[in-house]
Amino acid sequence: MADYRFLEVEWAGRLATVTVSNPPINLVTLELFGELAALAAELEADPDLTVVVMKSADPDFFLAHFDVAAILGFPVDGPAERSPELNDYHQMCERFRTMNKVTIAQIEGRVGGGGSELAASFDLRYGVRGRTRINQMEVPLGILPGGTGTQRLPRLVGRARAMEIILGGEDLDAETAERWGYLNRIFAADEIGPWVARLARRIASFPPEAVRLAKAAVDGAESPLAEGLPEEAYLFQCLLRTDGAQRNMQRFLEIGGQTREGELEVDRLSGKLGD
Repeated sequence: MADYRFLEVEWAGRLATVTVSNPPINLVTLELFGELAALAAELEADPDLTVVVMKSADPDFFLAHFDVAAILGFPVDGPAERSPELNDYHQMCERFRTMNKVTIAQIEGRVGGGGSELAASFDLRYGVRGRTRINQMEVPLGILPGGTGTQRLPRLVGRARAMEIILGGEDLDAETAERWGYLNRIFAADEIGPWVARLARRIASFPPEAVRLAKAAVDGAESPLAEGLPEEAYLFQCLLRTDGAQRNMQRFLEIGGQTREGELEVDRLSGKLGD
């Protein structure tokens, strides 16, 4: 594992928990960006990992925006050019989105600009009632969200709501963010940590192949249905041939699956199938 200055990574079996600490506001400086990019590559390459949780050491700030002073140093002496290649920030966000691990953002405080764009690339996002705030502050600065925001936000919350977030530059509170679909759920401040940790451990306990291919199948929903359904059927067939599937399905029947009593609490029953 790489030696990080702004990131603390804890490993527990197939689960990695990342804590960001770049006082005073977790600004995405060039140095922090470099570490996040390196971490994304490291996590993506780990063959054993299935779940990643990212949180902050500061409950008031998950990740602030990209360093504006650094942006002012970007070269502007020539004309703007289109490139067929993803830029470095896009590559980092896409790694977190597409890696065959479940990525979870535990957003207890503010998240803005490039930090919000990174969080929006995660699979799951959870916030704190009355405290989590999302802000895309680029348009007021005369620029636009250039770290995936104009592409990810409409996919998360719809075009009109993305327009409001991006063009207005105002805070999106936790309650609205949950209702609009940016956040999966919101919690009291003392509840979010235990809840996210429990969910992460639960997912990490299930057969790795099932977790990875289920994510791949869901991502296939971005394709036309005529392509997504055959891919889902193929991935189902792939999993059916794994030892984990055969073992857990048999175990499910042994511990009360498909009985009236078992099916009335099937979530608890399925939790027993984890490692």
